[in-house]
Amino acid sequence: MAPTKDRVTGMRKLSCLSVWAALAIGLRGAEAQEPTAISLLGIGSQTNGIWLGTVGEGFQRGAQSFAAQFGAAAGLAAFGSDQAHDLALASVSYGRILGPLYWEDHWFRGNLEGRLELFGGAQFSPSRAWLVGLTPHLRYIFATGNRWMPFLDGGLGVSATSIGPPDLGSIFEFNLQGGGGFHWFLRDDLALTLEARYLHMSCAGISRPNQGLNSVMGMLGLTWFF
Repeated sequence: MAPTKDRVTGMRKLSCLSVWAALAIGLRGAEAQEPTAISLLGIGSQTNGIWLGTVGEGFQRGAQSFAAQFGAAAGLAAFGSDQAHDLALASVSYGRILGPLYWEDHWFRGNLEGRLELFGGAQFSPSRAWLVGLTPHLRYIFATGNRWMPFLDGGLGVSATSIGPPDLGSIFEFNLQGGGGFHWFLRDDLALTLEARYLHMSCAGISRPNQGLNSVMGMLGLTWFF
């Protein structure tokens, strides 16, 4: 029995609807797969694992950083030091966000970062000498909600130096640092970092003399977050 004209028309409409439905499902599936394909190729935003929201709103737990900085230290003939030791310094450091965003509902909300800094440089006054140091730091970075993010920082580590009497008595010394500064984010994952720190070096009485070196450091550099 031959199909009627109406039946043929209905079958054609059904076929068209089926084709359009298949196309719609295919396009929707392609859209859903696109971010995965892009992420596998390493293309697209590189900051998804850094921020809890937009820049300045706080870091994701586990976000990392690498910094390179340069600066100088003005010596203080104080706090036991007989001389003012002026220094030229450079440093590199690696950091990692240690926990969640603390005190979310307060103005002082922020993240705690653990850092390991390798620094070195030269004394240019009152005499020529060298120094290097390795210092673990803890840094609290305030979540301000904008590109200016201040921080507080403190560290205790070890040093080696050729600076000697009357203030230091051996090559091996401890170093104590504390201060603060800020990050100014030039883009989502790169910040200009400016900070000021107090630097103390002494050997905790292991050798004599142990008057200690005291200075105020100013450091400027770039910090990359990833």
